[in-house]
Amino acid sequence: MIYLLPLLSVLLGYVIATFFRPKSKKNLKLLLAFSGSFLLALTVSHLLPAVYESSHAHDTSGHVHNGVGFFIMFGIIFQIVLEYFSQGAEHGHVHGHDTMHHIPWSLFISLCLHALLEGMPVSHHQDLAWGIAIHHFPIAVILTTFFSTSHLNRSSILIFMLTFAAMTPLGTIASEKLPFITHYYAEITAFVIGILFHISSTIIFEASEGHKFNLAKLSAIILGIILAYFM
Repeated sequence: MIYLLPLLSVLLGYVIATFFRPKSKKNLKLLLAFSGSFLLALTVSHLLPAVYESSHAHDTSGHVHNGVGFFIMFGIIFQIVLEYFSQGAEHGHVHGHDTMHHIPWSLFISLCLHALLEGMPVSHHQDLAWGIAIHHFPIAVILTTFFSTSHLNRSSILIFMLTFAAMTPLGTIASEKLPFITHYYAEITAFVIGILFHISSTIIFEASEGHKFNLAKLSAIILGIILAYFM
């Protein structure tokens, strides 16, 4: 199930965008706000405590030194750099030309790398699969719609979305099978936490457009936090 959830959410988003062509951006923004808060709450309540418990050290003076915090910051910085190439697609922003003749490779590689890394903590924190699935669904709808309106050919769109869908399960499998990832699991998870912090907080901040109060989006954010609490 942990492999199927992120995979199926992207494929479902692709199918809905391709065959039903949803036109309500308001509903997608509400879903993005919900997914951002849900993902952030899961990260704070599940991933963060576990990674700090699994990796700690003290010096002779009793002062706590923990490299986890640095890896979290590296993850945040890495995601900021990655978004220069992905155009912010991880949180629902895509920009480009009116017409495309081939797959936008910088967007493709950066988005797949992001999804691959996201899948690595799932092997130890299976609830995260739900968070990633809910996060990827509106992204898949937005990406497919963007590519379709940009007149990218259908086979290229399908290849893009299938590959993107497979990346998170591949990350989970790699974290289970590769000794290097297993040995440095705490550091890699901390790095991913930084990525998730940046992505989810950006989505939440962007939910309040123009800093105007929006009860529907606030409700979606609160619902995401409550749901994550019971996971």
